[in-house]
Amino acid sequence: MWGVFMAKQVKSRQRVTDHGEVFTATREVNAMLDLVKQETERVDSRFLEPACGDGNFMAEILRRKLEAAKKRAIPPRKRKPLPLEFEKQSVIAVASIYGVDLLIDNVIACRNRLYDIWYEEYENICNNEINEDCKAAVRFILDRNIVCGNALTMKCVDENGIEIDEPIVFSEWTFIMGSIMQRKDYRFDKLLAGNYMPNALNKKKKRADEYTQMNLLSIVDENLCDEGEFVTSYVADYRRVQEHG
Repeated sequence: MWGVFMAKQVKSRQRVTDHGEVFTATREVNAMLDLVKQETERVDSRFLEPACGDGNFMAEILRRKLEAAKKRAIPPRKRKPLPLEFEKQSVIAVASIYGVDLLIDNVIACRNRLYDIWYEEYENICNNEINEDCKAAVRFILDRNIVCGNALTMKCVDENGIEIDEPIVFSEWTFIMGSIMQRKDYRFDKLLAGNYMPNALNKKKKRADEYTQMNLLSIVDENLCDEGEFVTSYVADYRRVQEHG
């Protein structure tokens, strides 16, 4: 039984000893996400995973969001999504998912995994209309949203696994007009210091413990950052957000 368990949920016994690293199996991931099924099927609902590993939760959330993005991109009386509209909706889906992990290899694997999931759908739908700038923008968004850090101390961690005196900063991505996207950066510690309680949890207080068990720190609505300390802001075409590093 240990061998089967390790193959699915543990990379090595040493990592379990050093970091308590055990990954959640797919069946449990889906069962937990079904507790907030409606939120997982909203393109713009924000999720934060404070111990994301290589992205078991986040991968499934993105898959569900991309299905919702396809539906939103279908015009009335049509059967297929419009490529450009799906592109925009899919960027929103990616930009609404956040993660933190202590180990840089997990962070890199998670970013790549989410990108591959996104690109597979993007390629299927947009086909000959694939835009290289959009691909670079999604890579950039994932680099900003999936952070190597310690969610308990809310500090960044370097590539050697050493915590540094730099706060974790998350970006809020919002379309403000047409193809124009605004990025606002906020300090993670200040967001939590505001005692922010996500609306999704406020609506179902009796089940708050169940959400905690999901290992999802927050299910965050559009007003996420009203409680936090603003750092900086940028505005650009959504395909060019990477120009503001």
